[in-house]
Amino acid sequence: MVQQVPYKELKALGNVPVGIEVLRSLYKDYQSPNMHISMLEKKGLLIRLKRGLYVVSPEISGKELSVGLIANHLYGPSYVSLHWALRWYGLIPERVEAVTSVTTRHTREFENSLGRFTFRGVSRDYFPIGIKSQEDAGLHFLLASPEKAICDMLMQEKHVPDQSISRLEVFFEDDMRMDLEDLRQMDGGIIRQCMEAGNKKQVLANLLKMIER
Repeated sequence: MVQQVPYKELKALGNVPVGIEVLRSLYKDYQSPNMHISMLEKKGLLIRLKRGLYVVSPEISGKELSVGLIANHLYGPSYVSLHWALRWYGLIPERVEAVTSVTTRHTREFENSLGRFTFRGVSRDYFPIGIKSQEDAGLHFLLASPEKAICDMLMQEKHVPDQSISRLEVFFEDDMRMDLEDLRQMDGGIIRQCMEAGNKKQVLANLLKMIER
C-alpha cells in the first residue's frame, strides 16, 4: 500500500526555503525519502532552488514566494541590491529580470524555475553598510538601502563616467532613467561610508557632490 504524501507537513513549512535534510525528516519512515522528494518536485509541489535547497510551491503553502528571501538563502551572506533593489523602491521604471545580490564571497550565478540570481563579490568592510530588513510575503529579507543600491550599481557597472559630475547626471537621467530629485533626497552619509570602504572612489565622490548641490 502506497503511503500518503504528507501535504499537511509540507504546508506547515510555508514559503521559507528549506534544506533537503528538513524534507528527508518528513519522509524518514519511507524506504527512499529522496525518491519522494523527487516525486514532489516532478509534480510541481516542491520547487528546487539549487542542489539541496527547496521551497514549497504556493499551490501547497497558500503563500506567495519572496524572491528576495530566496536570493538571501541561495548564497550567503548576501543582500539584494543593484537594479532589482532600485526597481523595488520605484527609482527606475523598467522591469528587472535578474535578481542581483552582493556578497562577501566569490561571484556566482544560479538559475532555476523562478529566474536568474546573480551574486557580486565585495570587500568585508564595504558589505555591511546600508543594509535594511524588508518585509515581503509575510517574511523579511536583506535589501540594500536606496543609497547602497546606487553605490553598488556604480561600482559594478563597467561604463559609468567617473570624471565629470555633469556626465554622471546624464548617465542617471538617460541611461538609468532616474529622477535626479530622488537622488538628491538620499542620505549622503551612507554614500560617504561606501566611498571610504569601496573602490571607484572618484565616481562615488562625484555622486556625493551631485546630491549635495
